[in-house]
Amino acid sequence: MQALTDQVLSEIRSVLSSIDDDHVRRFVDTILHANRIIVHGAGRMGIMSAAFAMRLAQLGFQSHMLSEPTTPSVRPGDLLILSSASGETQTVYDVAVLGKQHGAQLALITARSDSRIGRLADIIVQFSVPTKLGAETGASSIQPMTTVAEQSLLLLFDTIVLLLMEATRQTSEALWQRHRNLE
Repeated sequence: MQALTDQVLSEIRSVLSSIDDDHVRRFVDTILHANRIIVHGAGRMGIMSAAFAMRLAQLGFQSHMLSEPTTPSVRPGDLLILSSASGETQTVYDVAVLGKQHGAQLALITARSDSRIGRLADIIVQFSVPTKLGAETGASSIQPMTTVAEQSLLLLFDTIVLLLMEATRQTSEALWQRHRNLE
């Protein structure tokens, strides 16, 4: 088991080191200046995105996961954060088109900046991961399907949370104050 764990961690480290720091800084700055933030992704990318939407809310941002019934309409000044490794996921693309039509700024986390969602995006954070379209990005993994993309997305989002905490001068204790207390 340890040898496999070491290989998985090595893959994640390789993916995260492929990310451009300047793109992440621009993404963080965009979050800091957004009126409201709507987060969306499909499948396991969506699950990781939901975790990020939760942390954004705990940081005090007006953040919503698109799949929740209380998500408000999107309008100019809002930020739509989409996660799609391939940049081609139909349901995510449809949301991107609608978001742009309603004036939202679009941020995309993807392996393919030249994808159809990438061509709509205002901000792109690109990482080198295998996608459902294959390993055209040059990335490979011992893990099934797009597992390394999903793992890396969660860790990227958690790192962005740390950058946002630093930018807003918040501590973990401040986030706990916004954590739901009905559980």
